[in-house]
Amino acid sequence: MTTTIQQGAAAAAERDAQSIYRTVAWRLIPLLIICFIVAYYDRVNISFAKLQMQQDLKFSDTVYGLGASLFFVGYILFEIPSNVILHRIGARIWIARIMVSWGIASALLMFVQTPTQFYIGRFLIGAMEAGFLPGVVLYFTYWFPEAQRARANALFMIAISLAGVTGGPMAGWIMKHFAETNGWAGWQWLFLIEGLMAVVMGVVVYACLPDRPATARWLSESQKRRIAFDLASEQRSTESGHSLLRSFADPRLLYLALVYFLILVGFGGVTFWMPQLIKNTGIADAQTIGLLTSIPWLVGGVGMVFIGFNSDRTGERKWHLALCAIASGLGYIVSAANAQNPAVAIAALSVTTLGILGIFPVFWTVPSTFLSGVAAAGGIAFVNSMGNLGSVFSPTFIGWVNDLTKSTFLSVNVIGGLMILAGLLMALLWDILLPSARRRA
Repeated sequence: MTTTIQQGAAAAAERDAQSIYRTVAWRLIPLLIICFIVAYYDRVNISFAKLQMQQDLKFSDTVYGLGASLFFVGYILFEIPSNVILHRIGARIWIARIMVSWGIASALLMFVQTPTQFYIGRFLIGAMEAGFLPGVVLYFTYWFPEAQRARANALFMIAISLAGVTGGPMAGWIMKHFAETNGWAGWQWLFLIEGLMAVVMGVVVYACLPDRPATARWLSESQKRRIAFDLASEQRSTESGHSLLRSFADPRLLYLALVYFLILVGFGGVTFWMPQLIKNTGIADAQTIGLLTSIPWLVGGVGMVFIGFNSDRTGERKWHLALCAIASGLGYIVSAANAQNPAVAIAALSVTTLGILGIFPVFWTVPSTFLSGVAAAGGIAFVNSMGNLGSVFSPTFIGWVNDLTKSTFLSVNVIGGLMILAGLLMALLWDILLPSARRRA
């Protein structure tokens, strides 16, 4: 009898906890989704602007690829200090600052005329945006225990898919219908309009986002205590201490950085070259290309949510990640082999995008399984920074190889091979280096 009562009480407590975290998710994640969508517009609108900008300014694929990559140089240099500052002063002020400053920098890109100006502008956008994604990943560790985090990450990161689904049609529409308005080209209006969106959302974040559960007016005191208890219990079981410098030498962190580098090499392909790959199939109209790019992003978004929720439900991380990476690499290879067949190429790019997006929500649950406090802030930023070297490499490499070979075939196959390598590294080394990277009971 006593055991039955205890089981009933435990079940009721678990239902209460689930209700609390649903409330937190509904209060925080929709706003952050909108912010990430806007962030993504400003990060990748260059791939759509390229369709007009490259012709207007006489930029080669090499110039374009280098400019696209320099975003990540600025991003990497300022990533770790940005995340440490966020941990110190709070998410509300710092995320608002990030959004306003990157919005202004992105809007100013409309005035570039030379490759040097293009390079400087892309570098500044990256420097201003540094810390946004790892900052939100860190922010979720203040609100969600690890067993809830992959689904929270998946719901937040569906913004990548939504940005892909809506960004292409929006970019195509802006460039087509605003062209020559006020004497500006469509690509100039694209940078201006999407940059101002970020400024507006920065103001909204400052007004609406609470720093931590203790300052959330929409949580009761008992709800705040439950979140604090869950997070404190989890922190006590975290292996690593709070040394920021020690965490950078942790072989587990270096392993995650290497894997993430390869993943972002693959991600850079769909992010910056998907419109061009679709154009290579024989489709020329910018608005049609924009609409077709939405298909892989939609497929990827749906798959990402399923994968994140399933990983939390089962507690399994390694195979969710490894199989997604291998599937993505195979999708690249199939798309390269069918570059003249729009239906097959887009289907293959959909598999590629699903595989890549499915990795993100699961991957970002892992650093906090062995890091906490300022070490988690710096460690998450370190993995993201080192991984984003892949985002520097990918568009530059593709642009250089495309100019050299006058084809995307070789570059796309190499990117696909590197994604398969990422999957093999996770399949073979995960249990050796990260035996604790699973959901806690």
